[in-house]
This record gives sequence, C-alpha cells and structure tokens, in this order.
Amino acid sequence: MDRPSRQSLDRVAAAAQLREHASNLAISRRTYARTLRLMNTNIETFAIVTIPACNEADRIERCIAALAVQRDRFGAPLAADAFEILVFANNCTDGTSGVARRFADSVPQRVVVIEEELPSEMANAGWARKRAMDLAADRLDALGPGGVIMSTDADSCVGPAWFSSNLHELANGVECVAGYIDAEPLEIVSLGRDFLSRGRLEDTYLSLAAEIIARCDPRAHDPWPNHRVSSGASLAVTVAAYRAIGGLPARALGEDAALTAALDEAGFKVRHSLDVVVQTSCRILGRAHGGAADTMQRRLADLNAPCDDDLEPALQIARRAMYRSLFRRAWQSALEDGPMSARLCIPSDFVRHLRAEEATLREAWEAVSGRSPVLTVHRTLRPSELPRQIAIARMIVASLRAAAITRTAAPGGRLHREGSGEPELA
Repeated sequence: MDRPSRQSLDRVAAAAQLREHASNLAISRRTYARTLRLMNTNIETFAIVTIPACNEADRIERCIAALAVQRDRFGAPLAADAFEILVFANNCTDGTSGVARRFADSVPQRVVVIEEELPSEMANAGWARKRAMDLAADRLDALGPGGVIMSTDADSCVGPAWFSSNLHELANGVECVAGYIDAEPLEIVSLGRDFLSRGRLEDTYLSLAAEIIARCDPRAHDPWPNHRVSSGASLAVTVAAYRAIGGLPARALGEDAALTAALDEAGFKVRHSLDVVVQTSCRILGRAHGGAADTMQRRLADLNAPCDDDLEPALQIARRAMYRSLFRRAWQSALEDGPMSARLCIPSDFVRHLRAEEATLREAWEAVSGRSPVLTVHRTLRPSELPRQIAIARMIVASLRAAAITRTAAPGGRLHREGSGEPELA
C-alpha cells in the first residue's frame, strides 16, 4: 500500500480540525441558546437582584451603578428589562432608602426600594437577606415559573458580565451559582503591604485547596476550575430550588453557606464559578457582628492570627476530600459499611446506626468526621505556615494532575493503591 503524501495528511488533519471546530461551535450555540431561553423576557421580569442594606448611603449608588451597566458575555448591554433590582433597606438611620430612590432615576432597570424596621432579634445581615430574597421569590412566583433570585451586598460591585455569567452557569443545568468574591483593589492595598501579602498567601493556598478537593472529591456539576466560597455577595438560585428547601435558612450569620449546603443536601446542583465575579469592600467597621470586618480587624492587629478554620494542612485536605468521596458513594449506594468504618477507625456499627436513624448524607458525614481520628481537625493554620503548606499542596496537585492524565490507561481508572485501605496521595 502506498504511503499517504504529506499533502493528504495535512488535508486529513485540517478536516479533523474543522470537524472539531464545528463540534465546539455547535456546543457553544447550544449553550448560548439555553442562555437565551433563560433570559426570555416575555414575562415582565425574569430575575430580581436583591440588595440587603443597613446604613449604606455612602455605597449603595456604586452597587446599583454596577448592576445598571451589565453586559452579555459578548459585550453588548443587556436590555433594561432583563432584571429588576430590589433594595431592602432595613433599620437604616442614614437615609439609605432615599439615596437609592433618587439614584434609581438614573439607571435603566426598575429599582424597587423597600424599607422595614426589623425587630431586634432579626436586625442582622442574615435575616435581612432572607427577607429580601423571600420578597423577590413572591414577586417572581406571581410573574410565572422559571424565575431566578440573585443576591449581592450593598458594599459590593458586581463585574460587568455578572448577571449574564450567572445565567450562563444556570443554563448548564445547575440550580444555584456561588460567585467568586474579590477584594476592592484600592481598599485592600491601602491596608498595607504586609496585610496584602498575607491575603495573597491565603488566596494562593485556597486556590490549591480548591483544586485538590475538586480532583479528590469530584462533582460533575462543579468541576475544577472552581472555588470553595458561598457568599451572599454573589448568589443566584432558581425560585423552584429556593422554595423546595424552604427559602434561605434563618440565621444571623452564615446564611449564605447554609443556603448552598441545604441545596446540596436536597439534591440540587451548586456551581462555584470563577466566571461570576464581585468586588467587595475591605472595611474594618462592618454591619454584621462576627462577620468579615471583625475578621479583618483581628488580622490587622495580628498579621499571624489564625487562618479560617477550613484551611487545614494540605495532606489533610486531600485525605478528607478522598474519604468524603468514598463515603458519599458508599452511603448513596448502600454499600457494606464495614470496610469504610475500618478505614475511618470508627466502630463497625456506627454508620449502620446513622442509616437506621435516617440521617442525611451531610448529617452522616458530619457525625463520621467528628468521630473518626483520621478526620479530626487538630489545629488551625497560621500564615507563617502557609509557604510550606503551599509547597506541599503544589506537589499534591501535580500528582493529581498526572494521575488524571494516566487514569484512562489504568484498568477501571483505579485511584487506590492495591492492597491498601488508604487513598492514594502520590
């Protein structure tokens, strides 16, 4: 048989590239079509962006302005009726609502400002967000099915394609999108070089930790690249999913993370997207007791103050993620509990008791994590320890990436060392 000429090989390669391009183009068109369907404005308003605000007269205009200039993913300005803005001004004494109403005349979107004086036991960020999102859900229910509630904070500015990027993620089949929260550049730099350096170390480690978790405990709807934060400064959730879990969990602090946890537990898909970006303030005098501002105050006073509780040593992050993945599969498949109990060094009947008590997956995992010495949190990291942990995390990530490349060559794509109950880390 004659060998093919170089020209014929080039033609074959070009044809293959053309087919691949056509395939990618078809996928892009399908995704874009789904996004357009989500942005259907046959109803008066499909989405409502909620902004809880307490004494935010000096920041609310910037927050609304960032929403007013939203663009689609191709750079074109969005239609004025693509969404409404709901400002929930609670317990304000600085005229926030008046500032918002006056500024509303300058923006193309419909801006609804609601003033309420919440009772003292509810006068906090969590309850204010819940009230705002509940009001949005009520209005969207009245407009018809398929609505989306979005949330940001009055001291935040969403990115120019924030709204469209949220819809793009929802169009891919998830019910909730948690956006990436970045610091307002001038404000964080003004806090000093040392504070900025600490933040850069933590962000580097958080990114590596997110990749380790995504590769060791993969979720098809939330693949790497992603992040691990659920913040009310950037949330989007379908009304159907929101109603299914009873709305935003009622709590003074941490309501945002509680929402995504409840959605995940109920079987809804949550995407932690790096394409949905918000810049938020770095103020050290905040509105929520125990919130981000209080944390920043402590770290300004002590640059080596402990990191967040979920920043564990790198090997423990990988170990926890691998065991969580194994436990999820065993729990959902009702597999025999003995081998899993042995790996986690817990009594053999512990998981059986949890099943008998009809614990949810999250409840069961929390119980197992608290009981297992393998998963016990021994200490909180400090910034001075991060350079070493970053180096270890990079080695773990390199190993996981290499394993991902070669996995298809291994029978069954095995991730565990033969004859060992310990997940493979290298």
